[in-house]
This record gives sequence, structure tokens and C-alpha cells, in this order.
Amino acid sequence: MTAMATQSITARPLAPADLGAVVDIDAQSEGRSRRQYVERRLAAALREPSAHAQFAVDDQSGLAGYILARVLEGEFGRDTRGLRLEMVGVRRDARGHGAGKALFDALAAWARRHGVRELRTAAGWNDTVMLHWLDTMGFEMAPSVIIDCAVDGGAYLAQRDDAIDALPGDGVREIDFSATPENDYERLARDCAEVRGMAEADLGDIARIDHAITGRDRRAYMQAKLGEALDDSGLRVSLVARRDGVNVGYLMAQVDRGDFGRTDPVAIIDTLGVDPDYAHHGVGRALLSQLFANLGALRVERVETIVSVRDLPLLGFMQAAGFAPAQRLPFVCRLQ
Repeated sequence: MTAMATQSITARPLAPADLGAVVDIDAQSEGRSRRQYVERRLAAALREPSAHAQFAVDDQSGLAGYILARVLEGEFGRDTRGLRLEMVGVRRDARGHGAGKALFDALAAWARRHGVRELRTAAGWNDTVMLHWLDTMGFEMAPSVIIDCAVDGGAYLAQRDDAIDALPGDGVREIDFSATPENDYERLARDCAEVRGMAEADLGDIARIDHAITGRDRRAYMQAKLGEALDDSGLRVSLVARRDGVNVGYLMAQVDRGDFGRTDPVAIIDTLGVDPDYAHHGVGRALLSQLFANLGALRVERVETIVSVRDLPLLGFMQAAGFAPAQRLPFVCRLQ
């Protein structure tokens, strides 16, 4: 990339050698060091440079700021490519001198060159500093809602974990799961299907189900997400549901340990699908029920996702499972 100068500030791609400076600036903002998270983000960008955009700005004193974003292909049901801005920071003594604008301009230029026309991010409703910066950069409220739910150690929640009544002739298969919560119900939602972690052999079924739902061929996107699940199992907690000898549903999620300045680990659901032939048979609830059980064991505290305000069926499903509006707001910047 050709360096861009804003007065005495120069923007360039972020490099592995910047790790220490990025950690220091991040710690200034967060009040604690997140070295492992920052190191993981930089390593991910080196492994998959086409899926990440990360830039730094320098001044006379060295690294003055950074911005990190990830390419969105099909997460949250989107059908267009986007960039999700996940981290941005400016050294305290460099603020107010155009560093933030230079970082945004570098990211926007990268996006345009790669056919990306939307930048997306999220911020807490009371993060006045970030809200002001987003407004200055041209972001506006996105037509979506961020919803979340406490994991509570994977504790039993009736509206999510109880199995729905089977349809006549449904033939529900009983599965013996360990660590069953103590209560007086007869059957868990996750007993309605055999739910397990994703494997490479599941790709064909996942792509088939997605195509039946969206009408689009997103096999490449699904393959990339499956690759993440297999390559970084400590971060992704993706599941498939199986009935009648075939995969009939899937849930793709990842554990976020620092994006958007969060201090506690949060699981983000970015794709959820059920074979239309098995809709209303409890498959989606089975996937959510098993996800919460797994996350409780991992000591993840919350689950989050983002849903279009126009997707009333999905909003209703998630609300019935215990989700409610989060304390963060979604934003979008549409590039010209």
C-alpha cells in the first residue's frame, strides 16, 4: 500500500512488529492488557490476509494508532461483502491530530479496492467517545438489533431447553446426554436431535441446507467458516444437528474475547440454519440448548447475535429462547 500522509501522520499496514505498541495503546483505553487477544488477531490476519484489513498510523513518536477489521461474507444472513470494524485506538498524546481520520481513510480505501461498500461496527450506548467518533466518520444506525442472553453457566431455561411437542409421526430419537440438569421435565430440547460439533464431512449438508433457506450458493463462505471451526476449535463452538440419518441443522458461532473492547468472553452466533423440511420440529432449539450447555462448560458469560429488524420470525424465535436487546448499538457506514 502507498503510504498516505495527514499532516505529520502516516498510515500504513499494521505489522507483527507493532504488537507491543498496539497492546500499550489498547491498555490505555481498556485499563488492562489484552496482549493475548491482540496477538491472536494479528496472527489471524497473517494466516488469512484476504479476510482482514489492519492499519497503523505513525507520527514523530512512533505508532500513534491502529485499526483492525474483518471481512464479512455471509454472517448474519447478509448477501453482500462488508467489513466489521473490531478495534480502533489512538495513543493518548496523539489524539485530536487526525490519527483517527487517517486510520478510517486507510480502511475505507482498502474496502473500495476490494469491492466492499459497507463498514459495520457496534458500540455501547453510553460510550460517548466512540459514538462521537463514529458520527464524525459518517456512521449511522444500522437497520438491525443486537440481542444477547446470559449463559448463566448453561443453567436450565424452560423456554430454551424444554423440548417442543413432537408432531404426529415425528419419530423423535432419544439421545443419552451426560451432565443433564436436575429438574422434573421429561425431555430436553437437545434430545430432539443428535447435536455435535462440526466436522469437515458436514460441509455438503450445511451448504445444501443454506441453499434451501437463502436460494443462494454460499458454499465458499460455509467452507471458510467450517475451516475456522476446525483450525481454531478453542474459539469457535459450531454445531450440527442430525435426524433421520442426515444433518438437518447447523449453528456457527465463535467466542469473542476482546472485539469492540469487551472485557468478558462473549459467544457470537453468526449463522443458524434448519432444513425447511424439519422446520418447527425443535431442531433450532436443540442447537441453542446444546450451545448454551457447551458455553457454560467454557465459562463464557453471554451469547450475542444481530438480527435484521425486518426478520420478525427469527426475532420471535430468539426472544422465545431468552434473548433480549443488548446494551450495544449496531452502526453502518456506506461507502461511495
